[in-house]
Amino acid sequence: MSSCWFLLISICFFIVNASNLWASHGISIDGKLKYGSDFKQFDYVSENAKKGGKLQLHDNGSFDKMNPFTLKGTAPFGLEMFVFEPLAMGSLDEPFAEYGLIARDIELAEDRLSITFTIDENAKFSDGSPVTPEDVAFSLETFKSDKVHPFYPFYYQDIKEAKILDAHRVQFLFNRANRELHMIAAQIPVLSKSFFTKHPFNGGESNKVMIPPIGSGPYVVSAINQGRSIIYTRNPEYWAQNHPVRRGMYNFDTIVVNYYKDQIVAVEAFKAGEFDFMMVNIAKQWARDMVGKRFDDGSLIKKRYPHQNNAGMQGFLMNTRRPLFKDLRVRQALTLAFDFKWTNMSLFYNQYTRSNSFFSNSYLAADGLPTGLELTYLEAFRDTLPKDVFTKPLNAPDSNAKGMRNNLRQAKQLLQDAGWTIKDGMLQNKDGLPFEFEISLVSPSFARVMAPYVKNLKKLGMTVDYRTIDPALYTNRIQTFDFDMIVHVYGQSLSPGNEQKNYWHSESAEHPGSRNLAGIKDPVVDAMVEKIIYAATQEELTAACKALDRILWYGYYIVPNWYLNVHRLAYHNIFQQPDILPLYYNHYQLLMTWWAKDTQSVEQ
Repeated sequence: MSSCWFLLISICFFIVNASNLWASHGISIDGKLKYGSDFKQFDYVSENAKKGGKLQLHDNGSFDKMNPFTLKGTAPFGLEMFVFEPLAMGSLDEPFAEYGLIARDIELAEDRLSITFTIDENAKFSDGSPVTPEDVAFSLETFKSDKVHPFYPFYYQDIKEAKILDAHRVQFLFNRANRELHMIAAQIPVLSKSFFTKHPFNGGESNKVMIPPIGSGPYVVSAINQGRSIIYTRNPEYWAQNHPVRRGMYNFDTIVVNYYKDQIVAVEAFKAGEFDFMMVNIAKQWARDMVGKRFDDGSLIKKRYPHQNNAGMQGFLMNTRRPLFKDLRVRQALTLAFDFKWTNMSLFYNQYTRSNSFFSNSYLAADGLPTGLELTYLEAFRDTLPKDVFTKPLNAPDSNAKGMRNNLRQAKQLLQDAGWTIKDGMLQNKDGLPFEFEISLVSPSFARVMAPYVKNLKKLGMTVDYRTIDPALYTNRIQTFDFDMIVHVYGQSLSPGNEQKNYWHSESAEHPGSRNLAGIKDPVVDAMVEKIIYAATQEELTAACKALDRILWYGYYIVPNWYLNVHRLAYHNIFQQPDILPLYYNHYQLLMTWWAKDTQSVEQ
């Protein structure tokens, strides 16, 4: 199941009649629901939450469009979260559950080849028009088309079509059974057919004049300063303000998002009071910059919020479309040259844990040696897989002082075996071409991480440069695979699924905008991705994920970095918070359960 802004979930079913349907207020993968049909609100929100006040946020870079679902351009932060809504919402304290929002009732066919949504008769877009089955069918058609970012057609490809049954019901037909497809179907953002018929979805007038889109969500766009700021205003007529999946959330009357050049500038703006809340993703900033009188007197707060999210994988990703990175031995050598222990101690104040999996911090991470069903999956490809897949646990190279010397000697030998030798102090192949490449960065803060890494690479005779480029240019290069190496994060859920095809499958390798940034084209990877997507049981899903984990790890497509099992949050002391934390959440989902201290208004 996807990351994007979707957090992954589940739901239980009840037999309602003889029509071979299972119906409920929610759906799940494992048949379990924490919340019954009469629940009033989620446990991680507060019944004391008040509406009112102003929330000031920030983002880095700029924006040039008002459609968050297309490939070209950059949309402002918040559009998808504040303006649009899906058919069902995930619970942040269950790993595999979704509860109906626009859909008040969800019916999954017993053969799991179709799902029927009954639209809540109260559901309305912000212009007052009702949400209809026609809007839902239009949304599915759009997200399966070439008008949207290619992530969506990959994600929804097994949903065949939508059939409008009557004035309140729409049915999705599936191409084949998939244990999570009903969950995926319920995540589709519902678009206004009327609005996007009048204003072209992909380009045209709506992009040129920055027309705010119509959605059914809690906020409307009230002001735009292109590339610099956007203001969202809480819709006083929001149809779901007392809905169980919305109660106690989205409490601020106004949300202002201002744009800054980069994170370094943003930190100083935060301390100067220009905005109220930020996640700190740079260890040095957390340790050295988030200090001072205002933190001491309590007017500014920094706090770690624990979570149980699947941390996925962050690393230095190599573009195997480049001839330089096609040889596995070369990629392994580049992995050996990174000194994580020194980096963590000297730059990060020992705040991080080294990544040893593409599913870090989760039960899906491969551990020890393969056994059971996982081994069975791998055995079918033993002749084509590296021996290490079967004989070595997933462990990043040791990088203490002695370990790094050994690592560089091993890297030098691997490069030599791959045909690269040092002549006149420069690593060259048999044709005399030098080993040189560029690392593209979008955050200048990563330069201090790259400097010692590049120094190690130069010891091997490589010529490597790194530079920070404009966010818009960086985005375009990523979408067109025009890079040598980048820093990239592969987010993962607790129930991986269709999105894995977009990450690793051969079908996505040459598709502009896909997240197969490494350019992986491997039939063994493809086979394991298919096993993940069409796993019939939790055992099969877990085994397939662990098998894929090993294959990717020993493919050396990425130099593993690090992860945290907490959110490092800093904020002005102007908020009140619920007593209970969710389990699986991002920092903005948490913030949307907070409310302003000084508001005197009552919840509507």
